[in-house]
Amino acid sequence: MVGSGPVHVLALHGWFGSAKGWGDLPLLIDQDRYTFAFLDYRGYGSRQDETGDYDLAEISVDARRLADELGWDRYALLGHSMGGTAMMRTFADAPERVTALVGVSPVPPTGIPFDAESWALFDGAAASDDNRAAIIAFTTGNAHPKEWVQEMVRFSVANSRREAFAAYLPSWGTTDFHDEVPTVDVPLRLIAGARDPALGPQTCEATWLQLFPDAQLDVIEDAGHYPMYESPGEFMADLNRTLDALD
Repeated sequence: MVGSGPVHVLALHGWFGSAKGWGDLPLLIDQDRYTFAFLDYRGYGSRQDETGDYDLAEISVDARRLADELGWDRYALLGHSMGGTAMMRTFADAPERVTALVGVSPVPPTGIPFDAESWALFDGAAASDDNRAAIIAFTTGNAHPKEWVQEMVRFSVANSRREAFAAYLPSWGTTDFHDEVPTVDVPLRLIAGARDPALGPQTCEATWLQLFPDAQLDVIEDAGHYPMYESPGEFMADLNRTLDALD
């Protein structure tokens, strides 16, 4: 939990992340205006030993249960990467509770059209740290030193149980539930790094903006898949443009 403000935000992390895997975001929050709740999925972070189904439906249930425990009737949803499609699953399950949607390098609710080689790379990432490094380097445009990439890998390994990490992949990677998402009548903003060849601007335009034409896309030129780490100031400015419009 960060902040004590009246605008409530549930943050759903990515496949390589955790509740603490948001870079500089927690340090930049206006704590008088916002209250952020950073959720760990089962098998991640503080919940590594917690078993479950390890899928989007379970994340949605846990997110809404957390909101209930906090006494939040309504909240904005922020989702990074895998958390982007988890965000839409949560929205589809209880749209009346959501005030805004912000997807960061977000997986769309149509899943990812993996080819055989890409699937093998991602499917092998649960067991192979080299696969994780290759994915992180690729999705950040090979713009960072090897040690930066390795630190991201170390964080991922330390903050997720390999069994759970593996189990989430089919749920976010191959599930298509876009027809279950209601017409979006709340702000939907997409934030993408220009250096991300996987879930960057072109992918957002071909998927999210086709499904939700009223969505707004912000592109951060000096970032790849992890703009909260790579360009935190611009990332926070983009995030605030959506959240500042909320009561």
